[in-house]
Amino acid sequence: MIDPRVERLARVLVHYSCAVKPDENVLVEAIDVPHDFVKALVQVVAAAGGRPFVLLKSVEINRALMLAGSTPQWETTADVERFQMEKMQCYIGARGNPNVSELSDVPAEKQKLYESTVWKRVHHEVRVRKTRWVVLRWPSPSMAQMAEMSTEAFEDFYFNVCTLDYAKMARAMVPLKQLMERTDKVRLKGPLDTDLTFSIKGIPAIPCDGKLNIPDGEIFTAPVRDSVNGVIHFNAPTIYRGTTHNDIRLVFENGRIVEATSTSTAKLNEVLDSDEGARYVGEFAIGFNPYCTKPMKDILFDEKIAGSIHLTPGACYDEASNGNKSDIHWDMVLMQTPDAGGGEMWFDGKLVRQDGRFVLPELEPLNPENLK
Repeated sequence: MIDPRVERLARVLVHYSCAVKPDENVLVEAIDVPHDFVKALVQVVAAAGGRPFVLLKSVEINRALMLAGSTPQWETTADVERFQMEKMQCYIGARGNPNVSELSDVPAEKQKLYESTVWKRVHHEVRVRKTRWVVLRWPSPSMAQMAEMSTEAFEDFYFNVCTLDYAKMARAMVPLKQLMERTDKVRLKGPLDTDLTFSIKGIPAIPCDGKLNIPDGEIFTAPVRDSVNGVIHFNAPTIYRGTTHNDIRLVFENGRIVEATSTSTAKLNEVLDSDEGARYVGEFAIGFNPYCTKPMKDILFDEKIAGSIHLTPGACYDEASNGNKSDIHWDMVLMQTPDAGGGEMWFDGKLVRQDGRFVLPELEPLNPENLK
């Protein structure tokens, strides 16, 4: 018997996120996910008239492949998976991970080889641009441990955050999208020594309301590439290439990161030195999911934290392009809520959010109590 919460989530992904239509091909890429959830997705896709395809993967197996990896191997893998992806109209990526540090001992050059072949050619060039797609994490004991919650309590939290009323959230986002697209100068002030300025003039603001990620709850744009100046001191931990970073501090001059430190400074700069675009920012986003309230070291949740922003060294998205190209896309989260030290967000000299709460009347529907 499949858990009713699992069936409800499957329906959200198929009917709302991907809006699957009859005779459409739907790829379910399931990485360390229970078979009951995969079966539920197959059943819901088929009931909608779609044609389900399934690709089962494992992070542990992927680690072994990365360690053994060669350029011809990954190029062939990219050829095969790209061919399949090009046949799809929809993609559902369900990603579990029994051990979030599984890739921590894979050399950076091995991970970069995977990123520059399979990730770039299959996902960045085809899936993101040419399919209706949604990606979600699957809850695991390791995620519960990172969230400092019991497994049962974490599962309850997970299904609440993943199946909230995204249509209601979508309506509440409209005024913020309009305001961002009228804005030139952004200033962020926050805990420690954060004081950062940049322009978002002329770059679209894209609402994220459960159509691409589950959980969701953000609007993203991008800074004008050379406009970022000042300091941002992130207060949420982040994992990249299997390494946990705390206390990331970036100093910008004319868009470029000229100084970068963290609890793993050498590995931080190794990533930022991957290519020229990795030291420029490709995304600025504002989070407001009411059920995401503290960091879990899982970016699909952490970037949605109510009262947070995230800034992203690396590639921009085509929908909100500032021209920055990179093989890297690393979302880093700054919380501005009172328990995280507070902070301010200003648009063109006008205070928009104070200590994580929107202060303009037209934006108040995005405050947590109004979205639950």
